[in-house]
Amino acid sequence: MYVNYSTININGYNLFYREAGNKDNPTILLLHGFPSSSHMFRNLIHKLADRYHVIAPDYFGFGYSDQPSMSEFEYTFENLANVIIDFVDKLKLEKYSIYVHDYGAPIGFRLAVKYPDRIEAIISQNGNAYEEGILPSWAPFRAVWKDPSEENKNNLYSLLQADYTKFQYVNGTRNPDQINPDSWNMDQIGLDREGNREIQMALFYDYRNNLKEFPKWQEFFRTYQPPALIAWGKNDMFYGHDGALAYQKDLEDVEVHLLNTGHFPLEEHLEVSSFLIKEFLDKRINRH
Repeated sequence: MYVNYSTININGYNLFYREAGNKDNPTILLLHGFPSSSHMFRNLIHKLADRYHVIAPDYFGFGYSDQPSMSEFEYTFENLANVIIDFVDKLKLEKYSIYVHDYGAPIGFRLAVKYPDRIEAIISQNGNAYEEGILPSWAPFRAVWKDPSEENKNNLYSLLQADYTKFQYVNGTRNPDQINPDSWNMDQIGLDREGNREIQMALFYDYRNNLKEFPKWQEFFRTYQPPALIAWGKNDMFYGHDGALAYQKDLEDVEVHLLNTGHFPLEEHLEVSSFLIKEFLDKRINRH
């Protein structure tokens, strides 16, 4: 199965995306998290593309997409979501399922709230929409949200260093020696770009606004009842498994699977994840 690596112009900047599979098949929009890019889906795409049309974009400032300066583009989750909406519109995607991981959740769920009739299903792997999912490890973020002083910001800069990027991938895994180092090294290339640290700090600070959106996303779940697969790395250092279980409060057709791994389930549970996704979507939306 071939993967196309393409760019498209969105508001004067190049947005990179990976695409595979027959366009006549149901579409899955893969939305990556921090500090990654569509690279995190490099293996999953091959697993899904035999039955599904799969698209994975890089947000501005991530992966192979352009990195507009902060004077040219305000890095907020609202604005990143609007970029992805423009991307979806340019590709003329009328219906799709969303796979959300980490930052992909506040971006994907904004798409869902704005265009609920487009969403066929939700797949969440450590993509949080509930206060219950926010672990105590968010304390340094909350400190910055309350007081964005240089002292508080300095406590977050370590999150952008190479050793911490690796830590996010191996923490909570059963076999850390089996996690491919290409993953965190690719991410670090992006984080080390000139000006990227300031972009990431802007998003760290803006994340506080995602918590304010939780009620809107939950209302979307209750109102539109999209089928949902929650396949969660239960040892995630940022998003606790209570965040996975919380989806059951609002959704009727929801499967929850707690996987014995960390923040990036695809690195250690690719086979299980792809099996669950295909089995789930085949039953609900695959029309072929």
